[in-house]
Amino acid sequence: MKPRMNFYQAAPETMKALMALEEQIQSTGLEKSLIELVKIRASQINGCAFCINMHTEDARKRGETEQRIYLLNAWRESPFYSDRERAALAWTEAVTLISETHAPDETYDQVRAQFSDAETVNLTMLIGAINAWNRLAIAFRAVHPVKVKASVA
Repeated sequence: MKPRMNFYQAAPETMKALMALEEQIQSTGLEKSLIELVKIRASQINGCAFCINMHTEDARKRGETEQRIYLLNAWRESPFYSDRERAALAWTEAVTLISETHAPDETYDQVRAQFSDAETVNLTMLIGAINAWNRLAIAFRAVHPVKVKASVA
């Protein structure tokens, strides 16, 4: 796959604004592990290889287990996620697929049972931001780094 353009070079001021949103989200007090799970899950839904690669690496660096990363696309069937994480993941799916789900009341109620008003807004902005990143990476064909595996002699 060949990248279509470098969107950072094409619109640096716009990209600075999206980066500023990222910095704000990181400073909101949402758990870093939760932020990465949300980013991975939205990227899985959107099929963004670049972002899946980036955020699984970031999650590992922050101590996330391989097993939780591998099971993330089946989080409903796994006991490895807390009630707070489950609420965030359900909300991530509802907001990422907003044209299909329209953010159902039962999912909203699940989020509100785990997150304050401010946290709910910050979580929703996190989901919006990763969806924006996914759309940029997919639309402009961003290519994730490829690590060449050493051949076994």
